[in-house]
Amino acid sequence: MANHKSAKKRMRQDAKKRLINRYYKKSARTAIAKLREMSDKSEASTFLPKVVSMIDKLAKKNTWHKNKAGNLKSSLMKHVNSL
Repeated sequence: MANHKSAKKRMRQDAKKRLINRYYKKSARTAIAKLREMSDKSEASTFLPKVVSMIDKLAKKNTWHKNKAGNLKSSLMKHVNSL
């Protein structure tokens, strides 16, 4: 358990950050699943930039690794183009 004041503060900050990260990761996963289920190309192509933006934000904050983000974006773009 934390003994120093700064360590206790860091634990509080980490707990807040963890909740925020969980929210954004879950939102992105839900959006990705929604995009993969779409069968209409025009609808999917309008939704794709929003999903790509979510993925880029997670990669920028190191919540997801940049290579994972790149692989996800690539596979989603292939999916939309194949519709």
